[in-house]
Amino acid sequence: MFLPQAEWRPAWAREKDLRNLVSNLPYEGLDKVKQPNRYFPGNAIKTTKYTLLLFIPMSLYEQFHRLANIYFVGLAILNFVPVVSAFQPEVALIPICVILSLTALKDGWEDFRRYQSDRKLNNTPCFIYSREEKEFIQRCWRDIRVGDFVKVVCNEIIPADLLLLHTSDPKGVCHIETANLDGETNLKQRKAVSGLCLSDPEFDPERFKGVVVCEKPKNNLNHFKCYVEKPDKEKLGAGIESLLLRGCTVRNTDHAVGFVVYAGHETKSMLNNNGPRYKRSKLERKLNTDVFFCVILLLAMCLIGAVGHFLWLQALPGVPPYLVPYSTGQQESPALSAVYMFFTMIILLQVLIPISLYLSIELVKIGQIFFITNDIDLYDEETDSRIQCKALNITEDLGQIEYVFSDKTGTLTENKMVFRRCSIMGTEYPHKENEEEVIFNQQPRPEQTGWSVRSEDTSPKYIQHHHSSRSKSTFWSTAKSNVAFSSPLETEVIPDRKLLQQISRAEGSSQQNDPYLDFFLALAICNTVVVSTATTQRRRVSALYTSLKQMQTLHSFHILNPLDAMSNLVKMARSFCHIFTPRHCNPNQNGTVSEDSVPKGNHFKMGVTGDTRGLQPLSHHAPSQCNEAATTPDNLSYEAESPDEAALVSAAKAYGFTLMARTPDSVTVRLPTGNDLVFEVLDTLAFDSNRKRMSVLVRHPITGEYVLYTKGADYAIMELLDTSCVTLSFMMKKNVAADTQYHLDCYAKEGLRTLCFTKKVVSGNVYESWLVNRKRALAAINNREALIMDTAVQLETNLFLLGATGIEDRLQENVPDTIVALREAGIQVWVLTGDKLETAVNIGYACRLLEEEDLVINMSCKNKITCTSILDCALEEVGRYSDDPRNVDTTPDISLVIDGRTLTMALSSDLQNRFVDLAKRCRSVLCCRVTPLQKSSVVKVVREKLKVITLAVGDGANDVNMIQAADIGIGISGQEGMQAAMASDFAIARFQHLKKLLLVHGHWCHTRLANMIIYFFYKNVAYVNLLFWYQFICGFSGTAMIDYWLMIFFNLFFTSVPPIMFGIMDKDASAEILLGVPELYRTGQGEYKSSTFWISMLDAFYQSLVCFFIPYLTFQDSDIDVFTFGTPLNTISLFTILLHLSIEIKSWMVVHWVIMLGSVALYFIVTLAYSAICITCNPPSNPYWILQSQMADPMFYLTCIITTVVALLPRYMFHVLRNSIAPSPLMQARHLDRLDPTSREQWIKEWRSFRGGGHVKRSKLSIPPSPTLETPGDIYSLSPTTSDVMVLGSH
Repeated sequence: MFLPQAEWRPAWAREKDLRNLVSNLPYEGLDKVKQPNRYFPGNAIKTTKYTLLLFIPMSLYEQFHRLANIYFVGLAILNFVPVVSAFQPEVALIPICVILSLTALKDGWEDFRRYQSDRKLNNTPCFIYSREEKEFIQRCWRDIRVGDFVKVVCNEIIPADLLLLHTSDPKGVCHIETANLDGETNLKQRKAVSGLCLSDPEFDPERFKGVVVCEKPKNNLNHFKCYVEKPDKEKLGAGIESLLLRGCTVRNTDHAVGFVVYAGHETKSMLNNNGPRYKRSKLERKLNTDVFFCVILLLAMCLIGAVGHFLWLQALPGVPPYLVPYSTGQQESPALSAVYMFFTMIILLQVLIPISLYLSIELVKIGQIFFITNDIDLYDEETDSRIQCKALNITEDLGQIEYVFSDKTGTLTENKMVFRRCSIMGTEYPHKENEEEVIFNQQPRPEQTGWSVRSEDTSPKYIQHHHSSRSKSTFWSTAKSNVAFSSPLETEVIPDRKLLQQISRAEGSSQQNDPYLDFFLALAICNTVVVSTATTQRRRVSALYTSLKQMQTLHSFHILNPLDAMSNLVKMARSFCHIFTPRHCNPNQNGTVSEDSVPKGNHFKMGVTGDTRGLQPLSHHAPSQCNEAATTPDNLSYEAESPDEAALVSAAKAYGFTLMARTPDSVTVRLPTGNDLVFEVLDTLAFDSNRKRMSVLVRHPITGEYVLYTKGADYAIMELLDTSCVTLSFMMKKNVAADTQYHLDCYAKEGLRTLCFTKKVVSGNVYESWLVNRKRALAAINNREALIMDTAVQLETNLFLLGATGIEDRLQENVPDTIVALREAGIQVWVLTGDKLETAVNIGYACRLLEEEDLVINMSCKNKITCTSILDCALEEVGRYSDDPRNVDTTPDISLVIDGRTLTMALSSDLQNRFVDLAKRCRSVLCCRVTPLQKSSVVKVVREKLKVITLAVGDGANDVNMIQAADIGIGISGQEGMQAAMASDFAIARFQHLKKLLLVHGHWCHTRLANMIIYFFYKNVAYVNLLFWYQFICGFSGTAMIDYWLMIFFNLFFTSVPPIMFGIMDKDASAEILLGVPELYRTGQGEYKSSTFWISMLDAFYQSLVCFFIPYLTFQDSDIDVFTFGTPLNTISLFTILLHLSIEIKSWMVVHWVIMLGSVALYFIVTLAYSAICITCNPPSNPYWILQSQMADPMFYLTCIITTVVALLPRYMFHVLRNSIAPSPLMQARHLDRLDPTSREQWIKEWRSFRGGGHVKRSKLSIPPSPTLETPGDIYSLSPTTSDVMVLGSH
């Protein structure tokens, strides 16, 4: 049956910001004009830029965006005008045609590869429902249209954005993996649109009669607004939780059926596929300025030639015979001839603007990126990944960095969380056993596979008969981890003895709402952890980075070393010492408790099982390949969106509260008794950066109560606590809130990440009223996010505090050493984090962002007036230090710590300048409690106000704005997925890689490219000036004394390769020296300056004068012809230019010798062949046998040697005197490279010791000097041995 046209209203959909979509099935087989969804694009994609017919014009159009190409094409066309032509017109086109052709070939090859990729993707098979066939038939991706029904099966990539309508799961759940989109490896749940009643085992798409109303395509991967309008006008809301995105992979689900809402280029994945970003480097901006100066110089030289030609014509006594008159017999006036000569001189001297410079720069950058990506020191064995370079044109800016902005969690730290301590109802449980566990587990372990918490012996028979004692024989897989956040120590939690006894007493009591039990239920329930069994492993795509080398080999079994055996004995002995309530039950016979199976009036009493499984730390083993009959706690695999959630679920499991299963509608928790509680999940209030918390609303299976479990940051939870009389009287007995806050502060000072957990019982009337608002918000299209957040805030009030947790996040390896090296290199390091002030300060001291001797300015205030006085006071204090004559040429060791609230005030328009002025005087800045938007604002303000080159590094989606705001963005492919890495210019695996990337590769890239560009300008000016000086001899007639073919070959072949290899291979210092002496990074930042450019220009003018006038004086009054005079000039120029480069090369390698000698050999071979063969190539010139005759004359060799020596003598003497009298730090570093490795390492150690750096070992988080917030202006020392802290704040 056909739907009425009014029901899908395409015109109305186009007018609004919405789309109305209907099924294509009723219109199957009709013409396209009768299709309701004909206005929307198909699923075929095209990422190519060109077509076969339009390739040449489109390629030229792209290349003519570069002004230099327009300049050279214009001159080539100008050469076709007879009155101003300087060369044979066709020959003048050769250089620019070669450059344009090479660039077009490069672009064409890249586009052809894109075409092959598109064709392969568009022809991928898929299943589309056909009304005629009454089943899903196999078609290609390109055949999918909006409004089709598509079926995807397990491990299949989703071909388009699908609204999920049906899955093989009875509860309508589909698991997907989004690694291809955002790099996150953990599974995510998607659920079918509820209320459609289409969840029958045999799904029939023809029964779907609704209208899908959705928003227009947007690139936000985390948001989607949609509702389904049924024929009875009922609206069913749907969001991102019901959308299957193109490019994701279906996992652990047999099949799913979806309705296509976006196809092809309108899918979210394609809208996010922007390709490589274009950024202009600082060096490129300076290059454009110098090109402009060269244009001015060219115009000046042409003007001199025009004026000289005018004066020469005026000085002639008569009309010379070689000046051909017009057909009328009249001669050109000197003024008109001068005008023509101006344009002729532009054509003659056009090479002053280096035509091949831009192409050479691209080739050099490609070579530099090749060496960066293949650096074995930037390869991470653990993740099997190497550095990725995505912005190809800013490599040289890596050597110009002045400010580094870094995230903390996952960037400086491992982001692999370990449960360490907790506080329940105001009582603190330190878990001291975990510290012992860390000591016993410091030995390196092979990489593990998943959140597999299982029996240590995989034999089912062994498990059945030996529950009380377990051998620790573990199978280790060498494949890359299949789930996120895998680490040997992440899940290992040894229960606290005192807390176990408290839980035992709670289980034995008749109280059904014991806060201790609720606390661990909150840990197990309040999260989004996906539970799967170890036997349902995913088939995964291969790793992206296996081309470098295979770093791992297969080990069948892991044999314990003595330390592991001792660790097991200690843990086993400790477990037997615990006292528990005896309870005998068979662990394999687990009862399931639900609301329907237990009478409402019964009290459910929990006890602790007699076996020792609750005492054992969670271990992280590879799943067994055998199939087990039932799901047990030992064969579960937890996959979390964040390592915090994984650590908390594992902690709950260590105490016997095991998360067994999770669906969109229910969550199952196994209690220490072995019984299962099945909670009905009524709603999940997801975490957002505004609320700083998440909640799960469930129906308790025993009491039937509506219970809201909430977890979040302390400052977001404490202000929401219930202050009613009943709760208040209970809380005052123990002062739970105050005690918990004290414990939170202690945890933060120890560097632990803190979370608060609460509970709230919601009455039925409140829930029903709230549910109406919630459904309305979910079905809304406009302002949907705000409405959803308002409903969450409405329910999250009057909370009952259960307790808090402290989770440890260790520093990455070599982070302190990296930060110290960056600071010694003259780079200011800022850390921007959302953690509490105490936690951030502790990490700051541990990673040596803050030093013991630092004067720390701690800014924390509640109003703008106080913030203003703090800034003024701090600036005055810093100003006094700078004005002190004793502190001349010294930098104060000042660090700034500021929280997010104060930062908002400091970044306001009236305080912004004062804040930036204070921050630039500080050695390091630590911003805590900041939002992602504040991170990007800080980067933008510093970059724009101070005009500095900035670099931002982060690992999570909350760092994307900061990364994109900086001049260079670096993403770390860490535990929070690949969103930061995908949005960055460079992606690294570890923070420590930043050290070599900047100090070595950044320094090399900048110095190489800067010196190569300067050399290019020198080379062209020195060569072109030979033609300019000749004009003074030939009456400014625009004549050239060198054959034009040889002039073309000179720039395209004879002298083009050596500077390119110079830009790729040269090293002014070795990597060991640059890493050992970070101060050398600063010295390399001044390689390309205006003074350097103009000195090179003056040197080029001098060398051209010598190269022209010494041969001119030698052959003066002789009878040689013009080309016989020009050939020695060409040869001398070649020797001078190449030997000039030889002086500039810092480290000679075999490739340099080969290129240099090869260029000289190529010059003589080509010139000799040209002189012998090409007699009439450039009429009326005749270069026949000229070089052969010259090489038979000893005067030729003597002239070449003397002229080259005189031309290069000043530059050579300058280098000798400078390196002898006042050697630069880089020259001293090159002297160190000549030492043997032992002597060199000893010198660096002594130098670092003299400087006060010393070797930085990996730091363990310790309690630092904690700043205390006092009144503004207080300055005091915390202790005689710790840092001075200026504390500026107000409560």
